[in-house]
Amino acid sequence: MLHLRLIVPADTTDEVVALLGSTVGTAHLVVLPGAARSPAGDVVMCDVAREAGDELIGALRRLGIDRTGAISLEKLDLTLSEHADKAEDEAPGDSADAVLWEELTEATHEESTFSVTYVSFLALATMLAACGVMLDNAVLIVGAMAVGPEFGPLAGISTAIVQRAPRLVVRSLVALIGGFALAMIITAGFAWLLDAFGLFTHDMIDKPRPNTGFIWHPDWMSFVVAFLAGVAGTLSLTSAKSGALIGVAISVTTVPAAANAAVAFSYSDYQQTIGSGQQLLANLGGIVLAGTLTLLLQKGLWKIGRTRKPPASTPGASVGA
Repeated sequence: MLHLRLIVPADTTDEVVALLGSTVGTAHLVVLPGAARSPAGDVVMCDVAREAGDELIGALRRLGIDRTGAISLEKLDLTLSEHADKAEDEAPGDSADAVLWEELTEATHEESTFSVTYVSFLALATMLAACGVMLDNAVLIVGAMAVGPEFGPLAGISTAIVQRAPRLVVRSLVALIGGFALAMIITAGFAWLLDAFGLFTHDMIDKPRPNTGFIWHPDWMSFVVAFLAGVAGTLSLTSAKSGALIGVAISVTTVPAAANAAVAFSYSDYQQTIGSGQQLLANLGGIVLAGTLTLLLQKGLWKIGRTRKPPASTPGASVGA
């Protein structure tokens, strides 16, 4: 179940209460007249089954509540109520398949911000991966993959394409391209610095590296792995099972490929630079394609699944018994 809290202008409260009361999948409706001060209005709260959440939020936005008041939604870890159980049973579709598009858009918007923190994490991950590829240390490579924050912008691109949100596409591309560009420049400087201290040498980039050589030798399996990881990552975001994102992060070689490209460039090994760049593009493209197709499939399957139960009511419907 989800907990919905609204700040509603007093002259709209009756319409909102009617909407909530007639929406299949809601329970525990509470109205606090005049409780809100900024913005002024009434506070209206209820619990709603996840399956009914997306359509209900859409209906509330059509009433303008996001502009004249506020819409807040939070997940409930535990709800002991027969009313809640009945609401979940009556709600259309299955909670495991439900996607809260507003929540997904907001989450990917936040994760796609080109910020100092985002660039710092990406640069640190890339430098850590640089150490891994130079030392041929798979443990460092895995650690760098887990630290990298690049899945946020990739998910943002997929979400924006499906939701037809061009601003989010631009925002995500700026974070993705700008972030990797800065991270690779910083990593190249890092490699030059360590070379000056004798910790990196040209021999390290030339010698056989059986544990990490795949990073600059892209093939179709690189794309397949990235595609599967993109599907898993998207499902993790839409189902709120964020733990799976760690597995996604260590399945693809975006950060290690960027690191190897930067280090190879610093030593004028352009063959490895090109190979690593191809590996990076294959992984980025595979994840975006997988994420977009997964979201489109989820959207289509959800529409089909909803036909098995009565749909949520639309604004203006009478309050059910």
